[in-house]
Amino acid sequence: QQAQLMEVLKKEVRAMLIAAKAGLTPEQLEDQYMAMVCKPLPLSDLGFQSTLELVTQMPEVVQICSSKNGALILKAIADDSTKGIARLVANQKVKPRKTSKKSATKANSAFPTKNSKYPQSFQALRAGTPVLPAMVKAELQDLLSSSPLLLADLDKAFLRRFGRAFQYRQYGFLSMFEVLRSMSDSIAVEQTKAGCLLVLRKYLASQIERQEVPQTSAAEMPSLEPTCETKSCYQAATLMDSEPVQTPAVDLGDHLKQVRKESQGFFLTLVFCVLMSLEAWSCLEQFPPTPEIPPDAVQDRSLCSLPPLKSRCLVGVIVEFVVSPSQFYIHVCSTEASYKLQDLMFEMRHVYSHKVASDKYIMPESAVRPGQLCCVMVSKWWYRVIIHRVINDQEVEVFYADYGHLQIVQKSWLRFLKWHYLKLPAQAIPCSLAWVKPVEGTWSSAAILLFKHLCRFKELVGIVDEYVDGVLYLFLCDTSTKEDVYFHSVLRDMGYADVCGENIPSQEFEELNPSALYVQPSGKGNAEVVEPELRLRQESRDADSETATLKLYGAEL
Repeated sequence: QQAQLMEVLKKEVRAMLIAAKAGLTPEQLEDQYMAMVCKPLPLSDLGFQSTLELVTQMPEVVQICSSKNGALILKAIADDSTKGIARLVANQKVKPRKTSKKSATKANSAFPTKNSKYPQSFQALRAGTPVLPAMVKAELQDLLSSSPLLLADLDKAFLRRFGRAFQYRQYGFLSMFEVLRSMSDSIAVEQTKAGCLLVLRKYLASQIERQEVPQTSAAEMPSLEPTCETKSCYQAATLMDSEPVQTPAVDLGDHLKQVRKESQGFFLTLVFCVLMSLEAWSCLEQFPPTPEIPPDAVQDRSLCSLPPLKSRCLVGVIVEFVVSPSQFYIHVCSTEASYKLQDLMFEMRHVYSHKVASDKYIMPESAVRPGQLCCVMVSKWWYRVIIHRVINDQEVEVFYADYGHLQIVQKSWLRFLKWHYLKLPAQAIPCSLAWVKPVEGTWSSAAILLFKHLCRFKELVGIVDEYVDGVLYLFLCDTSTKEDVYFHSVLRDMGYADVCGENIPSQEFEELNPSALYVQPSGKGNAEVVEPELRLRQESRDADSETATLKLYGAEL
């Protein structure tokens, strides 16, 4: 078993080091392995004390070098099956290159065709610059929403606000200025005597309004000036204090009897009120009040999917979540779509962060059921989710309609979704890599790891092939290198996949496709999103009309 584990580990380590052009330090290799495989290097299982001791036992896989500052750098030693990939990585440019007609023609000519009917040219769409995930963009904008920030203080402020360092290099950026350049449409950089000042542009800052303090109107405030009644009482009290009063002699016997009778009557009345109150409370305990659900809370509706993409078109995509090459989710790279999702996240955070609004949309136990569309708070941000299954009394598993993954969350984090947030279609598109199938029947961990490396934090070119059972089959191409890299070719050359010339239904999506279960196809229901509000208004008008008619009828009687 150790020998088998060692062989698998060699493939995984070689794949990681080949993808890193400048190599990795032993610490970086540990971090990369943890991020991609979701578990630490199996050092103890193989009898090693350190990562360096492990790689020294892989002389055919890892080359140990030293950098100028004396740090150890691990580089991959390519074998016959990976020499082509290593050559492509070595030729990878550091700076993003501009779009050119020549490169566009190259991408089009390399596109695989099923038959001669496919056109020879497509509209070119290049992707060279790294892209920050929407979540990280939203965090940076939120950080600058309260006040501008010096660039030198950004790291400390980000760590203090979100509890982690801002590691822009893991997203493919070489410097912080490249990050700011990619967000120039929302963040401005101003030169001051203290240094570079980061300022959130006004059109985004205006969307993050501060909570308004409710002002009590003058009509609701009790008057502090004395009224006629208080004046007369005050004057009477003053007269009683200032003038001597002559008290006539009274027979106290009859008076005490009268007082005793009145006291007994008051006591009986008090006991009766207490008993009635206790009876009322017992009734309330037996029949607790049903919490009122807001009229604009979504209860029996579903999100719609994005309109289908045209066959053979080229589109910029970002892979958001990967299970395997046969099951992953993408976002279409579009300025309009990106802004709409960011605006939705900002608005939901602004609304649900207020305690009054948040408490108003708390979901009762009867509403927490599979298939219920709602929203959930994770790390102070709110996401649209669908409940997939109830785990226990405290936890549920939810599907993120805009990102594609499943996660277990606390029931207390859930809230009803407002009708207004139904308008934007679900942004995550379920996809499979076209024309490939795993060699071993199922995708190996090394194949999945390689595919994640190819997709990670890059804007790619997707070439649409077809839809099968609601799943988009497309080719993926990385155009940020001298030679375009087609992912299906890389998997084939590495011995992980066979190119079969047709699309075989994804076994993973056949077992579970949350999008097909919970998201309606495009065009079914979007036009009806505002209908409940109109219906409520119409019902209100009808009720008012009926009330007026009854009043008129009663007056006539």
